[in-house]
Amino acid sequence: MLLTRPRAQGEAFARQLSLRFGTRVRPVIAPLMAPEYLSPPIPPGPFAAVVFTSAHGVEGALRLGLQLPPLAWCVGRSTAAAATAAGLTARSADGIADDLVAAIEQDPPNGRLIYIRGVDTSGDIASALNSKDIPTVSLQVYLQKPVPFSGESLLLLRKPAPLIVPLFSPRSARLFRQALPPDAQADLQIVAMSEAVATAAADIPRTAMVIARNPDAPGMLEGVESLLAAPPLP
Repeated sequence: MLLTRPRAQGEAFARQLSLRFGTRVRPVIAPLMAPEYLSPPIPPGPFAAVVFTSAHGVEGALRLGLQLPPLAWCVGRSTAAAATAAGLTARSADGIADDLVAAIEQDPPNGRLIYIRGVDTSGDIASALNSKDIPTVSLQVYLQKPVPFSGESLLLLRKPAPLIVPLFSPRSARLFRQALPPDAQADLQIVAMSEAVATAAADIPRTAMVIARNPDAPGMLEGVESLLAAPPLP
């Protein structure tokens, strides 16, 4: 199995895979992105709450020494866990960007929001919230630099054998397609975190693709399970 998430997230998912599947899978961590943290000018507050869509956003805010409001709206559980570890009161939408916008709209804050994000994100949460009369400013605190495949990951991609590839974002799907060597022979079986990821992965040569029932780590684990349980192709 090839894990292309940034290293920290890849290692965390590898531990979850090992706990659930034991020796049925052998995760190989091959990040296609590495975070680079930025030092942007800080917009003036105050803010009623902060919005995060990744743990990297939380880390970027901490590196900048931002004085954050106590309430953090988070897209999913892993981001909420990072916000909680940073001492914030986290609320998770347990979904994707649209779910986060809907959750905030159902319980709007009494004041402005600050959305702390990366340079490359799917969905424009700040614009969506502003369009719903929820004042939101956006602050980009990191970017994800592409990293090419090398070493064992290239060997696996060139080997004519089954290879499961979980893809967690549209950008990771696009980067995977760009980094795929022209002489790849692996029997690629993709687990896409969402319909948007599946759309971005549509032109990746593969023999199977499943979409996670829920856009989170448990949903991705279920997707892996379904591929492991499928009969081998003739």
